[in-house]
Amino acid sequence: MILSLPWLVVSIVLYNLIAFSSSWPVDPMAPNVFNTELLTVGMLSGGVWKMTIGDLVIIVTLLLLFIELVKATRTDGTSIVDHALSMVLFMICIVEFLAVRQAATSVFFFILFVTLIDVVAGFSITIRGARRDFGGIGANT
Repeated sequence: MILSLPWLVVSIVLYNLIAFSSSWPVDPMAPNVFNTELLTVGMLSGGVWKMTIGDLVIIVTLLLLFIELVKATRTDGTSIVDHALSMVLFMICIVEFLAVRQAATSVFFFILFVTLIDVVAGFSITIRGARRDFGGIGANT
């Protein structure tokens, strides 16, 4: 059953922990916590690359999307539950993005978009795999 849970929920929990543990946006003068620099690296070109907390959350989200896409290749009965839970997670993200002040950021929008990709890709991959499982019906399309 634990395998049916969408791993992208980790990103959303991580985002919410960071957003709600800071004084931003309750205090309008406080800086956006997701713009806080974690790492600064000087490049050979002379440029400077800066990684922020928001960048790190997006990287974690993309890694979890990869896990979700690998999970989508399963054809057992738990894949239906997995897709349904991914859809519920996407709907929760939409509501949070529209209704919660702390979620009105580009970082959360990227998380929202990744959950949409998870839903669409999950159903697409499962349908494609099911075509192959049923003796090649439509497998050449």
